[in-house]
Amino acid sequence: MARGHPRRTAGGGRAVTDDRKTELAENLARVEERISAACARAGRPRDEVTLIVVTKTYPASDVRLLAELGVRQVAENRDQEAAPKAAECADLPLTWHFVGQLQTNKVRSVAGYTGIVQSIDRVRLVTALSKEAVRAGRELGCLVQVALDAESGERGERGGVAPDGVGALAEAIASAEGLRLDGVMTVAPLAGPYAGRELAAFERLMEISSDLRAGHPAATMVSAGMSADLEEAVAAGATHVRVGTAVLGVRPRLR
Repeated sequence: MARGHPRRTAGGGRAVTDDRKTELAENLARVEERISAACARAGRPRDEVTLIVVTKTYPASDVRLLAELGVRQVAENRDQEAAPKAAECADLPLTWHFVGQLQTNKVRSVAGYTGIVQSIDRVRLVTALSKEAVRAGRELGCLVQVALDAESGERGERGGVAPDGVGALAEAIASAEGLRLDGVMTVAPLAGPYAGRELAAFERLMEISSDLRAGHPAATMVSAGMSADLEEAVAAGATHVRVGTAVLGVRPRLR
């Protein structure tokens, strides 16, 4: 069973670090088994699914251990935590994903370290990201966050644009300087017609992805599924799963 942060004791830092690395390695192995089994059941090659480890609330020391264990994709959802952590780990061969709701006043910071922003849900955010990507001399990958609990013209409870708004938002990203349209993302909704129906929700996301790829063939990324529902995401066809607690343990309470 995944556990939370190890306690550090005087003089025991190395032993605690070794224990934590062993714990993370065991948790990663269990997650790998789950992904591999889900791919086998779906008749998919294992290499079609990429694991993104969500490191929010966990320290940079854990990110370093994960990198030593071969993890290359990590995700955060709050810039005030992610920015210093990314800076501390700037020497590591990592791609940082931003997966939380993003306010425009945080865009300049996020554009400095993030490789892919998965939570694009409004044109104003596209405009702000484009400006800061150009300023930083970087190209940012972008996913349209789809809210399967939102009616036309609305945003979802956890962010995201309604399905009928995906096309226009995707066009805005594709035409924006400094941005690259990579695909779509969703979080299994807690309300609406797909609540409690994760597989159906992810299958709907795949339909939206298929429609998007008709006009944007390179936008192949489908980010869906977390610790509790990664199997359903793989079964539906997701290319990336975002796993936090199953790797790092039960999250400590935010202060």
